[in-house]
Amino acid sequence: MDEEVFRALADPSRRALLDALRERDGQALSELEQALPGMTRFGVMKHLRVLADATLITTRRDGRRKLHYLNAVPIRLIYERWVSKYTEPWAAALTGLKRTLEEPMEKVYEIYIKTTPQRLWEAITDPEQRSKYNFGSRQTSDWTPGSRVEVGHPAAPTLLGEGENLEVDPPRRLVQSMRALWSEEVKDEGFSRVTWEIEPVGDSCRLVVTHDQLREGANEELYGGWPMILSGLKTWLETGELLTTPGSLKYAKGAIE
Repeated sequence: MDEEVFRALADPSRRALLDALRERDGQALSELEQALPGMTRFGVMKHLRVLADATLITTRRDGRRKLHYLNAVPIRLIYERWVSKYTEPWAAALTGLKRTLEEPMEKVYEIYIKTTPQRLWEAITDPEQRSKYNFGSRQTSDWTPGSRVEVGHPAAPTLLGEGENLEVDPPRRLVQSMRALWSEEVKDEGFSRVTWEIEPVGDSCRLVVTHDQLREGANEELYGGWPMILSGLKTWLETGELLTTPGSLKYAKGAIE
């Protein structure tokens, strides 16, 4: 997969499309054509297909339109493997694509993990496993529709988050409302929604996480950690190891300070 990502990023036209999605996520083909004004519609479609094959973008239907979203997870995986182990400041070269988006706040992330749907579901809902890749925090619930969700940390004096399970369909789909509580700034953002969708693909699973119902210009603390969380989830399920990069250690510590 690294080779596909590097090949996709090597082309300036494809980087221009990613920059366009970084500026405004969730664009249709007709809108993305404006990022490459000298190129035919067919040419733009070919570049989007290469980006999709590398999972650097993901798509979602909105009525008759197909919207394209920047998927920062592969960038994070390359960062964890090739950048952070050598020098932390180089991260800026990749995290420029991460997502500082200010338009209607729907964030979509896609990742493939070599595991079964049941193991993936358990890693999402089991508090102890969740702590392995979610900065040490744990989600507790009885995992039934309408039940309460609490997010905490053994070293935190109060809850870090709260919400409700809106849909529970193991091991395929989990929809939750969530409100962050770790600071007054994030409390003021109110509730947003997180949807986990699991699809078996051969001996692996395609996981799509959609974080929406965020206000325009919402605090990036609410959604900025998803690439690292999902990278940690993949690492945990495929190797049984934890991410130990400077970034993962920093944010795990910051979650309880």
